[in-house]
Amino acid sequence: MPLREVRDAHRHLGVLPAFGFYGGPPVTPDVSARGTLAELRADLDREGTARALVIPNYGVPDVAVTFGFNELCVEAAQADDRIRAGLWVSPRPADAALTEQALQLAGERGVAALKLSFLLGGRADAPDCAPQLDAIFATAAARDLVVHVHTSPGAASDIDVVGHLVDRYADDVRIHLVHLGGGVSGHIKLIGGRFFDWVAAGKRVYTDTSWAVGFAPRWLATEIERRGLGHDRLLFASDEPWGDHPGELARLAAAVGDGELARHVFTDNFDTLYGCHSP
Repeated sequence: MPLREVRDAHRHLGVLPAFGFYGGPPVTPDVSARGTLAELRADLDREGTARALVIPNYGVPDVAVTFGFNELCVEAAQADDRIRAGLWVSPRPADAALTEQALQLAGERGVAALKLSFLLGGRADAPDCAPQLDAIFATAAARDLVVHVHTSPGAASDIDVVGHLVDRYADDVRIHLVHLGGGVSGHIKLIGGRFFDWVAAGKRVYTDTSWAVGFAPRWLATEIERRGLGHDRLLFASDEPWGDHPGELARLAAAVGDGELARHVFTDNFDTLYGCHSP
């Protein structure tokens, strides 16, 4: 398929301050982070990316910085028809006021998703997070938005914990499990059966292969073909600036080939999930 038709279902906008991760000196590892619409447009042009979902950049433990990028993402989506916006929201009780402000932007033109991560705190199964999670998913249901959820192995981001959100909300809300469960354990749990069980049960669940360990995209494509299920639930995502667009694209393209599955993964599923801008 023509690479210039590719849609990117997960990338970030906003430049974070330097931070001393893991007790080290302050660093800025996301060297390709973009802080303006002009820079983002230049990247899309260079890559040949036809459309993209853009989410606030995050990672440093100052959530106010990331919440502050919500309006930038909305402005980008309203200025360029190639771009759809995701809004940063938080499950933490301490962030309830900021999340409420973010949800007030959910009806803005160009908003297609709400981004939820437990890397900065909170848990899907924590009682004190339930009010925020209920509000986030209620807004998504009312606005027909996708909820993006970060996954990575261990702790609150493990698919064993994040899976509670699928069980609780995915009958009514589309949930995008970013990073295919996160790491070897998450990949095996999802591809080995859990992801397909959810799809077969009618759960509105989706995933992408950004950050995936080498074997996983090949295995996932093989299982989709073998089971005849899930072709409409997998999307391409670069996760720039934390991921690598050329590498992610090449790896997934090699796994899915250039036929019908590739068309779903690189174009159709994005268009179905995120639609087009309202006139």
